[in-house]
Order: sequence, then structure tokens, then C-alpha cells
Amino acid sequence: MSFTVAIVGRPNVGKSTLFNRLVGKKLALVDDTPGVTRDRRPGDAKLVDLRFQIIDTAGLEIAAPDTLQGRMRQQTETAIDDADLTLFVVDAKAGLTPVDMTLAEMLRKRGKPVVLVANKSEARGSDGGFYDAFTLGLGDPVPISAEHGQGMLDLRDAIVAAVGEDVAFPEPEDVAETDVVIPRPEEGAEESEEEPVYDETKPLRVAIVGRPNAGKSTLINRFLGEDRLLTGPEAGITRDSISVEWDWRGRTIKMFDTAGMRRKARVTEKLEKLSVADGLRAIRFAETVVIVFDATIPFEKQDLQIVDLVLREGRAAVLAFNKWDMIEDRQAVLADLREKTERLLPQARGIRAVPISGQTGEGLDRLMQSVIDTDKVWNKRISTARLNRWLEQQQIQHPPPAVSGRRLKLKYMTQVKARPPAFMISCTRPDALPDSYTRFLINGLRTDFQMPGVPIRIHFRASENPFENRKKKR
Repeated sequence: MSFTVAIVGRPNVGKSTLFNRLVGKKLALVDDTPGVTRDRRPGDAKLVDLRFQIIDTAGLEIAAPDTLQGRMRQQTETAIDDADLTLFVVDAKAGLTPVDMTLAEMLRKRGKPVVLVANKSEARGSDGGFYDAFTLGLGDPVPISAEHGQGMLDLRDAIVAAVGEDVAFPEPEDVAETDVVIPRPEEGAEESEEEPVYDETKPLRVAIVGRPNAGKSTLINRFLGEDRLLTGPEAGITRDSISVEWDWRGRTIKMFDTAGMRRKARVTEKLEKLSVADGLRAIRFAETVVIVFDATIPFEKQDLQIVDLVLREGRAAVLAFNKWDMIEDRQAVLADLREKTERLLPQARGIRAVPISGQTGEGLDRLMQSVIDTDKVWNKRISTARLNRWLEQQQIQHPPPAVSGRRLKLKYMTQVKARPPAFMISCTRPDALPDSYTRFLINGLRTDFQMPGVPIRIHFRASENPFENRKKKR
């Protein structure tokens, strides 16, 4: 992207609505409640022929630095300092407030380009607020309606005038032309039975989930080495699912911070429902999910439900027992956690669990190594020849049960997909095969092919009878 733009303003003036309009997606949560946005949310914006990076910020309020509003203000000020241009949004319908005057003074002192945006200008009675915006001394306001998409061309012209055409439309870099030759497969070449090698360089998407106040945002800040996400002693600070990128040992990691998930019966407010739904989308989009437990009160019912949700979605899961620095008798607690993990999570036998401290940084390298190892298993593919040899051996050691006096036969097995590993077995009467034998096969796959802690799917289908459609001879 050529330049970066930060959207600022007091609460409930339509910043997130404008952000969603510019990125073309409903990424940021929008609600009538003031103060919905709390963290900085980046996005790739498109406005007519302009392409730039956009940052949605929390509503600026006058508050003490040690309060939640004060910490939100610090996040917004950091976004202003990092941006090349600031879109200062005011509410033309409600008119100017003393907070708008204070924010305008703060932007003037920073000396960076500012575009004054008068949102909600389509509303009846908004003319007074629009003309009042001239008194802020930040140039002519641009009347828009972020909700209905009005005034976007005028906003585009104002942005180009503020940053300059050389910044808005940078010259494309010269790319040397090369002839790319795509090799054609040789005729008669057979498919190799070799299992594909795991790509250690591809970017990895990781979601951080857990109950409220488990330390998810603090953990990500420790990974990044900066206060990128808003944290504090209050529970439920994070609302949006915020993505951040960083490198770990030369590999790009895209990590998603999510809102804390409470029990469904306790989630009654519309805003919290939106936050939880945003977190579920982050889980579906991620490849590996780190479930953060509070080591001081682990294995609450909600913790187990979150792990079960992640596994049912087919994601690779890793447990992180956070706040390990607050544990005194570590050996006894660690032994208890291992016993409870095996007993309470039988559907994820062998799941990797790492004690960490987001506050001090203890155990973070072991956690990331467990994430990489789990992702390798999640992407694993096994050759058909190995699977059928294994299936034959399993039937010899533990034959399938006999139903109605007839022994069930498992004839053929192959892996149909990875991410997560899924297998298809051709057999006689698949509807009669008991679930206990399916669990036996899944546990055998985990043990014999080293696939701990990831969901494994096995599908059965009836083998075709070649004589089924042949007419009987008279």
C-alpha cells in the first residue's frame, strides 16, 4: 500500500461504518452503543482509484491515563503517529462538542495532514453541524454519509490533495520480463506414493481464544514486543477480532486476538453476541487455534466447551496454561493438569499443552514450537499403500464385529483430504459398523502414524457390487 490513513473522532460518529465502507467488508463491529471499537484495526482500503492502508481506532475521550478510556486513547494516538494522514470524523447531525474542539487542537499540534469529514450529512438538520465544522480550523469539511456511501468522490479528492499525487499514485516498480516455462507432465508418468513434505516457509494463521480475562491480548503483546492490543485488569476488554502479523524464526505468523467467550446462557447483549460471532469466524479462518486457560482456575466447563468447539470445526488445537508465574508448587500443578487433560479431553488424545506466562514471556518459544508441530500433523498425508497395510493388520489383531451372524469386512482405505486428516474406508454394511470400532480405528491412527491432538475424520461407504445391475439369466 502507498500510504496509511487513520480514522479518528469521538465515540459514535461513524468511524467503523466508514472503515467498513472503505475496505468493502463488514470487518469492524458496528452498533448504536458508543465506544464499541477499542483496539486498532488495520485494513486494505479501496476508494475509486486509490489504494491505501486504513486503521480504525477507538473513540477519543478525555480520561486519566490509568483508566480503560485512557488506555484506548493511547492506542488511538499511536495510530495517529504511525499514519501519514488522519481522517477526523465529526457528526454533522449532532453538531460539534467540546471534545471535538479538544481533538482538533491535538491534531493541529501534531502537524500531520488532516482531512475533516462531516459524517451523517444526509440526515435532516445536518446543515448546522456541517457549517460549524469550519470553526475547527482544519480546512473545508467533506460532507459524506458512510452508511449510504454518499460523498465518496469528494473524500477521494480531499485525500489526494492532502497527501499529494506523488504519494497517492506512486510510480510502479520496473519488473524485469522473464520467460516462464511451465513444464508439461510426461506421458505415462505414474503418481508417486511419496508423502508430501511439509512447507516450513508458508504463512501460518493462528487464532487465540479462551474465556474472558485469561490473558489472550497480553500474550500477543508479549509475542510482538509492544503494547499493540489493549489490555487491563477488566474482563471483556477485547471486542473485535484483531489480526496482527509478525515473524517467528523467519516464518510469517498471522495471529488473531478474539473476544473472551462466556457461556451461551450468559451472553444476552447484542454487542457481546456480535463479538462472539466475530471470534467464531476467526476460528474458522485460522489453521491452528491456541486455547488459553487460566492456570489458577483451569478446566472450567466453558474451557472444555471451547476446546470441543475448536475440534468440531476441524482446527488444530494447542492448550496454553497462562499465568504460570502465579503458580507456586509447579510440579504438583503440572502433574494435575496432565492428568485432567487426558481424562477430560478424550476426543483430543495427545493434545499439546504448554505452561506459559504472557506477563513474563516464559514458555512462549515452546508454545510456538507446539503450534508448528501441531500444524504439521494437521497437514499430514499418508500414502494409500501404508494405510491399506495398516488396515489389514488392524483387522487381524482386532476383527470387526459380526452383525446378525455376518462378519463385517473393511476392504480398502485411502486419505481423501488433510487439514484435518480425513479418511475413507470401503466396507460392507457401513451403517451396521458400531461407533466403538470407529473410535478404535481413530486411536490406532493417532498412535501408529503419530497424529496426536488433531481431529481425525473417518467416513465409511459401501463397496460396489459388480453384479448388482446384471440381469439374471433365465
